[in-house]
Amino acid sequence: MKNKISNFFEDLKKSKKNSLKIYIWLFLIGFSIFILCFLWLFQIIFLGTYYKSYKTEELDKAATDLRQAVTLDTDTIENIAQKRDICIEIYGNNTYVSTISNKGCMEFGNKNFKVKKDFIDSGLLEQHYNLINDKFQNETLIYALKLDKNIYAFINASLEPLDSTITILSNQFIFTTIIVLILSLVIGYFISRKLSKPITKISDEAKKLADGNFSANFKTSSDIYEISELADSLNYAKDELFKTESLKRDLMANVSHDLKTPLTMIKAYAEMVRDITYNNKEKREENLNTIIDETDRLTLLVNDILDLSATQSGNTTLNIEEIDLIELINQVIKRFNILTTKENYHFIFNHPDKVIIKADNKRLYQVIYNLVNNAINYTGDDKKIYINIIEEKHKYKIEIKDTGKGIKKEDIKHIWDKYYHSDKKHKRNNYGTGLGLSIVKNILQTHNFKYGVTSSNKGSTFYFEILKDN
Repeated sequence: MKNKISNFFEDLKKSKKNSLKIYIWLFLIGFSIFILCFLWLFQIIFLGTYYKSYKTEELDKAATDLRQAVTLDTDTIENIAQKRDICIEIYGNNTYVSTISNKGCMEFGNKNFKVKKDFIDSGLLEQHYNLINDKFQNETLIYALKLDKNIYAFINASLEPLDSTITILSNQFIFTTIIVLILSLVIGYFISRKLSKPITKISDEAKKLADGNFSANFKTSSDIYEISELADSLNYAKDELFKTESLKRDLMANVSHDLKTPLTMIKAYAEMVRDITYNNKEKREENLNTIIDETDRLTLLVNDILDLSATQSGNTTLNIEEIDLIELINQVIKRFNILTTKENYHFIFNHPDKVIIKADNKRLYQVIYNLVNNAINYTGDDKKIYINIIEEKHKYKIEIKDTGKGIKKEDIKHIWDKYYHSDKKHKRNNYGTGLGLSIVKNILQTHNFKYGVTSSNKGSTFYFEILKDN
């Protein structure tokens, strides 16, 4: 027991003054003190006032009972007096009924009793009196009322002295206060510890996460709903941060690879031209064309990185204008004519007669170009790419479909990520940089266009929707 008390105070010393534990502990102690003060006021200080108010109310209720009584016989009056713990005297018309007992009530038997005489002579219907009973030397409350023309009722109740009662209650309350305060200190400490311990643990794990330690675990045994929710939210945030960090590393590795490869090729072929093929026109032209191709690839990569950065930063300003969507898609298809001629790719474009929409022409061109480019890279051996504009009641749905092997279900939610590949290995696209779908996602989100992808073992369909009144 001694060790527990020692540990109790040692733990308090270690706690910071503004810690949650101290705040909860002090709040519970303060609340206990407030309740004790409240009880002290109403049980000790205001006890006499409350007692007097209660007796006055009983006199009023007895007066009401008398007024509503059918007959004022002895039994009726006795019942009312016993029910309210009071004394009643009925006087008038040669009638005299009294419930005087040994309760300390004031006797009205004397016809010349001053209160009785004064009230009868006053002509009032009712009157309250507060007197000292000479017989018992205690305070007595009297309620005099006129029931009928010559019938009067005098109701009175004795106020018992409360000094001894208050003294007993005061002494008892001192012990009660000491016990309650001790219990508040101990119980408050354990409650505050129970509440603050899981939060302190979560805070320590959050510091680990802030330092880049993704092994931080926010799991908690607390059965408090809000704390469990906080732990679950932080675990989710940790997982998302880990994914982001992994994607960041992958991005750096892949961008470095994509930058390094064309730069190496450019240098190698430039040195070849300088040292070997500068006199051979055919070889020199071939090497220079390779240098130009690699430079174009490098330029494409840099432009995609810049575009992605611009759309993600939110600094992109859209230039919304009316666009002929059919003409825009035909322009994109025309860009890939070389694939139709040299590699037998087929672009099947299905569309209504006329489609006019509102969007940023340059950005929407990027979206369609990147989606078509993605379809080219992953279509099947038939080398077919389908582009469909489907007109619905309130919107146009644009689909770009390939005929490849499709995307695994678990990979679909990741395909919009930069450089994401299901095998987690860098894989250079034939005609792209690996950033195309991320650029598509950000541009469509900026336009508030709904987008998505469906996939099966017969191919994948990327789509987005444009409202007609957009």
